[in-house]
Parts: sequence; structure tokens; C-alpha cells
Amino acid sequence: MSTRPVPRRTVLVAAGVAPLLGLVAGCTGQPPGPDAVTPAQVDRLAGQVAAQEQLVAAGVAAFAASPELAATAAGLAAQWQEQLDLLRAAAPTVTSSASGSASGSESGSTSGSGATAPGSADGGVGVDPRADLRTRVAATADSHATACPEFTGARAALLGSIAAGLRGHGAVLA
Repeated sequence: MSTRPVPRRTVLVAAGVAPLLGLVAGCTGQPPGPDAVTPAQVDRLAGQVAAQEQLVAAGVAAFAASPELAATAAGLAAQWQEQLDLLRAAAPTVTSSASGSASGSESGSTSGSGATAPGSADGGVGVDPRADLRTRVAATADSHATACPEFTGARAALLGSIAAGLRGHGAVLA
């Protein structure tokens, strides 16, 4: 019986493959969970939903106050509502909030952008609806952009995308 020495190539291949097999086995042990969020992130998402609700309500009020503005920028309202629906879907415990509709959130809550709906503070006297709405769009974009780095994955992408879109809406309202 002769014992043949193991070729050096076989030893090197085996030494390189063994750690990779262990790594692969470790990676496939548990499937990745859903895009989980911390309690602080849940609160932050709720604030972003509220900020978007306020923007939708501000749009409704501004378009009602200015038919000319409504005629030139009506498509924005639909986009803001769609963004709100996406934010609600992305927020694990935030549903259609107590407002239920866009106009229900215009008083009280200031979470997110810190703004209230047009006319709520001074009765709307002397307020330029276009300028006021442009300011609210910018504040909501800032709110979403500020929150974006606190998230990963789809939620970060959503907040960043909405913030960028709102920047474009501000230009439309200029």
C-alpha cells in the first residue's frame, strides 16, 4: 500500500472553500426580516404622515381660496395625496389617522413641518395662497429630507423621493 501525498493544489482549494462554506451556511440560516423600525422611527414616520396631511390640507384650502391657483397647479394636489397614501402604507402603525380626510388635519397638529393650514392663524386676511403654499411645500420637503437619514431601505428612499418631488413642486408654485 502506497500512500500518495496530497497535492498542494488540493490542500489550497480545500483551505479556501471551507471558510466560504461556513460563511454561506451562516448567511442562509435565517431569512431576512421585514424592514423593521424602532419605536423612535415609528414616531418619526407618524410625524412625516402628519406633515404630509397638513400639506394636503393646505393645498385644499389654497386651491379653494384661489381658483387661478387651482387651475394652474391642480395636479399637485393629487400627487400630494398619493405621497400621503404611500407614507401611510410605509408607517407600520400609522393608518389614516384621526383626520380620515385631508381637511380634517388642518387644525391642531403641528408635527413634522411645524406649519398650520392657510388661514388658521389670521383668518386668511392678506395671505397670498400661492406664496403660502410654496412655503408649506418647502417646509414639508425639509421635514421629509431631515427624517430620511434616520431610515434605511424603502422608507429612506420614499422620504427622499417625496422630498425631492416637493422641491420640484415648489418650483411649479414659484
